[in-house]
Amino acid sequence: MTDVFVSLEDAAGYEGISYEAIKKKVQRNPALFNVRKEPVSSGGKPRILVALSSLSKKARRAYKEAQNIEGGDEVVIEERTNSDDVPWYIDADLDEYIKKFGKRYYEAVELAKHIQEFLNYADRDRTGFAEEFAAQLGMSQRTLYRHSQAYLEASAWALKLGKQDGKNYDYLKVLALCRKPKETYTFPSLSEPMKAWIENLWFDKRFAENQGTIDMLYTKLQQVASTNSWDYPSYPTVARYIGYLMEVKRYKNAHYLAEKGERMYRNKKLRKALQDMKSVPVMGLVQGDGHTFDVWVEYTYPNGKKTAIKPILVGWIDTRSRCIVGDIICHTPSAQVIKQSMLNMIYNEVGGVPQWIKIDNGKDFTAETLTGRKRTERMSLDSEAIGFYRSIGIQDDFRSLPYQPWGKAAIERFFLTLINRFEKWLLSYTGTLTGSRTSSKIKKDIPGMLERGELITMDELCTLWRKWRDEEYHTRKHRGLKDQGEQWHTPLEVFQNAERYFKAVPPRSVAATWLMQAEERVRVYQVGIRRFGYEYRAPELDAYIDDYVNIKWDANDVTRLHVYDRITGAKICEAESQELLQIAPRAPQKALEEHKRAQNQQLKADRQRLKELTTPLEERIGQHIAAEDNMAGVFIGQTAKGKAPKVVALPQDKQYKEDVRSKKAARPAAVENDYYQKRAEAALAKLKELG
Repeated sequence: MTDVFVSLEDAAGYEGISYEAIKKKVQRNPALFNVRKEPVSSGGKPRILVALSSLSKKARRAYKEAQNIEGGDEVVIEERTNSDDVPWYIDADLDEYIKKFGKRYYEAVELAKHIQEFLNYADRDRTGFAEEFAAQLGMSQRTLYRHSQAYLEASAWALKLGKQDGKNYDYLKVLALCRKPKETYTFPSLSEPMKAWIENLWFDKRFAENQGTIDMLYTKLQQVASTNSWDYPSYPTVARYIGYLMEVKRYKNAHYLAEKGERMYRNKKLRKALQDMKSVPVMGLVQGDGHTFDVWVEYTYPNGKKTAIKPILVGWIDTRSRCIVGDIICHTPSAQVIKQSMLNMIYNEVGGVPQWIKIDNGKDFTAETLTGRKRTERMSLDSEAIGFYRSIGIQDDFRSLPYQPWGKAAIERFFLTLINRFEKWLLSYTGTLTGSRTSSKIKKDIPGMLERGELITMDELCTLWRKWRDEEYHTRKHRGLKDQGEQWHTPLEVFQNAERYFKAVPPRSVAATWLMQAEERVRVYQVGIRRFGYEYRAPELDAYIDDYVNIKWDANDVTRLHVYDRITGAKICEAESQELLQIAPRAPQKALEEHKRAQNQQLKADRQRLKELTTPLEERIGQHIAAEDNMAGVFIGQTAKGKAPKVVALPQDKQYKEDVRSKKAARPAAVENDYYQKRAEAALAKLKELG
């Protein structure tokens, strides 16, 4: 077989060494290499060719692959991928590389086409073809051979990986022709102890809580570096390293946890599952919470005093449709207010009895009278437990965890809509004051607005609220309904047309008893039950004398008490107050309390008058508090017979006394005091004469 000769340039490429290296190797060992010289047609020194048999086994394999001599896939893979060093492009992210180095990649795509053309050349004088081909590409033959070897190696890796998982890895051939990206974020000037110190301080809870800055950290680093004999880096290097930790390593959430604490982290950063609100029927799950209006209104107390308050909305929202199915606006929420809002829901046209409710963690929503369990118990395992929620037909209630408002996402989102679309249109809106947005607070002269009558009243707010709720919110397209794939896009349409949970509402007469006030352990006396300053009697109470019972009463009618057995809970009777029944067939608790206050004020005033009227004359004179209506004309001069003067009775006429009082009130204080002083001195002088 005729030996094949190749140029020194090709031999260097096949061996994977430089031209000078192969040239010196041939010169030093002429006996090991079969060399011949070939004249050049253009003149000059002849070209030196070396026999392929004189080269290494590696070079001969490379020559065969370059000539498209098939040696079998397994042979190619074994020869090209047996190195311990895995090329950089095997683990590279193609999309990321294209995004960062798009120009390089697409230039390599064009180059790969030319390399493939070069490798497919099978005619004679391959050396001359390589020289001309390299010149056309604007590169040296050595570079052309280097790219060819990289391309063949990448082809072998693509073939190997493709056999493993059946995928196409031809893009590796292109990446092999690209420049390897420069390693970033190495920070050679930062030693490992220095990196650890920076991380320890930057993520320290105390440092983060105080909103420590990079400048503070670098100043401290200089001191520590001097103590530990470190060669501390420049300020930009430290700043870039912290930026690398926060932005590249994505440790921002860890720093937020150290800076803001676990509560804020749970609220703002903790992952949350998306609630499938379409899976529940209308009235299947209702969420309840209270919202303090960021609006001031004029509020009138029972005694007539007016003040400015920020009222509270207790609202219930249907999770599926986002309709407000029950609400009440009040001064201060309580368990009684929650009851009334629930009754507003179950008897409302846009409402009904819900299957489940999710309530706020506040003490108003979780009162034992409502849930049937103590506030410390979040859920009931007792099937016999009952409370107001269950008594009206609700299967069970779920309590939102403290400081986790996302548990009631629907109603919390509604409150934001309420602020932006309703409250901000009111003149007395003063903004939302939160820990993260203190700039949202709006300063307004609320006392001045109250005095000038510029604040709307509670009744006016309730009217505006109902109008906005029914005419705007319920009929406006809701983006959340679109996102959850509803056929209808307004809350009212979904409420009226979507599948619905239905449970019959209880009679209103029964609902009236649920609104009764409750008091535990009231004693039964021989005269009955004492409450509100009156005695309530009934024959059934005779068996409970000197024992305790439970009572309820209607705040709108306190003429009777509903009495229940303390142990069994069975109703005993309805005890009535005969004195109250003689006043009116119904007596509201509020009116009765006002009446009792007025009676107490009257009794106090009459006691004071009685004390003044029963004070002896001597004490009045001694205290300088004598009045003309009980001292005028007391003494008369001696008679002709020389008898002692007689004491005349004090005037008893009420009209006269009133006239004296009015005259006394009209005199100036100084003159009145002077007058009494003179009269007292004259009376004393008369007494001395008589004595």
